[in-house]
Amino acid sequence: MQLLGLLLDATILVNLNDVFHTSEDAGRGRKHSQPMLVGFVLLIATHGPLHLSMCMYIPIAYANAIALMRSSSESDLIAGRNSSISKRLVILTVGAIFYFQASQSMKIQGSSPKTRLYGRAPVIAICCFVLLLSSWSILHSPASEGVRTHPIDSLLGAASVQHDAWLQQASASKTLHECTTVYRRRYKRHPPPGFDAWYRYATERSSVIIDDFDNLMDDLQLFWAIEPAEIRKRTLRAFGDWNEVAKLSIRSGKAEIGPDVKPTHRWMLDGVIAMMSNYVDRIPDMELGFNINDEPRIAIPYHDLQSLLKDSASNELSQRTVLNEFSKDRATSWDISDLGDQEIPDAPFTDQSFLPSFHTYGSISCPPSSRARRQHLWDTRTLCTTCAAPHSTGIFLSNWTLSASPCHQPDLAHLHGFYLSPAAFKPSHSLYPIFSQSKANGYADIRYPSPWNYMDKAVYAPSPNASDPHYDPPFSEKSETLFWRGATSEGLSRFGEWQGMARQRLVHLANNHSSSTRYPIFLPTNNLHPQKEPSSYTTHSIPASLLPALFGPNITDISLVSKIDRCWDSDCPRQALEFGLSDPTDFQSHWRRKYLVDLDGAGFSGRFIPFLQSRCLPFKVAGVFREWWDGRVTAWKHFVPLDVRLHGFWSTVAFFSGVKGGVAGAVGGMRGRGVEGERIASEGREWVGRVMRKEDMEVYFYRLLLEWGRLTDDRREELGFTMAGEGV
Repeated sequence: MQLLGLLLDATILVNLNDVFHTSEDAGRGRKHSQPMLVGFVLLIATHGPLHLSMCMYIPIAYANAIALMRSSSESDLIAGRNSSISKRLVILTVGAIFYFQASQSMKIQGSSPKTRLYGRAPVIAICCFVLLLSSWSILHSPASEGVRTHPIDSLLGAASVQHDAWLQQASASKTLHECTTVYRRRYKRHPPPGFDAWYRYATERSSVIIDDFDNLMDDLQLFWAIEPAEIRKRTLRAFGDWNEVAKLSIRSGKAEIGPDVKPTHRWMLDGVIAMMSNYVDRIPDMELGFNINDEPRIAIPYHDLQSLLKDSASNELSQRTVLNEFSKDRATSWDISDLGDQEIPDAPFTDQSFLPSFHTYGSISCPPSSRARRQHLWDTRTLCTTCAAPHSTGIFLSNWTLSASPCHQPDLAHLHGFYLSPAAFKPSHSLYPIFSQSKANGYADIRYPSPWNYMDKAVYAPSPNASDPHYDPPFSEKSETLFWRGATSEGLSRFGEWQGMARQRLVHLANNHSSSTRYPIFLPTNNLHPQKEPSSYTTHSIPASLLPALFGPNITDISLVSKIDRCWDSDCPRQALEFGLSDPTDFQSHWRRKYLVDLDGAGFSGRFIPFLQSRCLPFKVAGVFREWWDGRVTAWKHFVPLDVRLHGFWSTVAFFSGVKGGVAGAVGGMRGRGVEGERIASEGREWVGRVMRKEDMEVYFYRLLLEWGRLTDDRREELGFTMAGEGV
């Protein structure tokens, strides 16, 4: 009993220490109610049965404490405050009250002095109660709601550090020997045959990225769990017009498009052939299956995924003799006749078009304990702050990579057309080798550089004439406008799904200035001198009707174009009535505005690379899809990220564009941070010109095909590249 008493004392003291030394780590999802639960269990264990009033009091107090903390979490996320201290004070106080009440209960019941282990309880309870009242009043008093530094300033600094660290490890190798050494250390196997030719190709084209191809290797990792013959068989099964998987064959150094490619999508395969034309003679014979739809295809259930990952991890560095050439008989191994009497049945794709996909495919690779698997959020009108918190600093997106994960975001089911009602979706729960231009997090498609960008379907080609509407002027000379034009292409809407789609939500947010809706916007607490740095910032609730006065009437130029697509029945006229429509815009007319918004559609956005190449500042919404270049560019360093919920939209615009003072009562003015905006635009433009060129697409695809050649070779355990004197 004394030992349990000491444990409870230790629990309180440790949490007192945490109050003053620990900050909340939302990204790791710490459960701050745990200490109170531990204390409650120990209390029962040491005191035995409690009288009825205590049994009623404890759950009521506990529930109120949790409700208070939940309310604090939501307001703190919007305001950008850290709520860890206030949460722990609530936990400590309630726990101490339980502690004190239990001690008194024991005294009332006539316990002897020898059994009263908690003589210090009244003192601790009083101290905690005083701490709670004083700290809570300080933390949540009107004068202290502001923060002294704008969160975006911190994010800009962190982004530079992150980018420098990434670049250092991504381009460390200066020689072929160093590159092969880094490869073996990084990926736990030898480079594939032909790696020396790839290295020469990459360095001759001034490829900055030499060592970091983690996206590529991650996409291929699962296939090490499947035998080469089975991979080839599954490839052949995937081909077909109904399956919407196009065939491309490589034989004796030449690439040929299969017979079942739809004419409307042939440009895609033409782009693939063009991308490999300079090195296809060094690629082994193989068949490749390309997804001709925008949407990804392969989603593996969690337990199957874990099994594949476990099996694939065993295929690491071989101790056998290393052969630096592919098998000679690869062509016959890809022939259907080589399979003997084995029939090639239809691939197990199912048509899931127009059906919700989040819970059946989008989150199925998440752990069963994750929020995405455990929760279905039906209140689509309320912002899920706890869904955004793990990848956010206040209302600003701070972790671009984590924001793509559906596992902590059950509300994603209602925030994008791909999850609400995809227009062309034929997925599988089995691992098939499907090459796609992009994929959602959790899908097992193999990404490759998009022919859309390689073939200049959307190209940055401004006019050199300053008087031409297509001229790209310096940043300071552009109009102070956030611009977007697009179609309703995310998914199909029949029963009101459009209300959750990111594109429609963006248009509504940017143009809804006449309603009674109020938006939380992070602004100076009360800055009477807009040209000076504000002393503090806080969140103001601004009516939508006052946004033009706050930002100026032309701050946004965002609308849908031509006609409402991908809709049925009454959803078509309802959207037309809600949004209105603009005429199509020439792509080269974008460059006159300072800020350009980029969103996913049914798949990845093909406009992001041209936006980065311009002198404009791209605002990219962290939607669903990620491409081959993910990780090469850094949010807040090369572009401005926006959460798919768009709750930080106006606050982000305010940071770069500034706001006028004297609006909505106490709102102070704030000068725009155009210097920072121009720097991001300039650094993004310079960086994309080094790592996302057509040459970089070729280098990436070349390496991908060498890796795929080894994976599909029957002697893959023996294949690898080594230099003279390296051994195995």
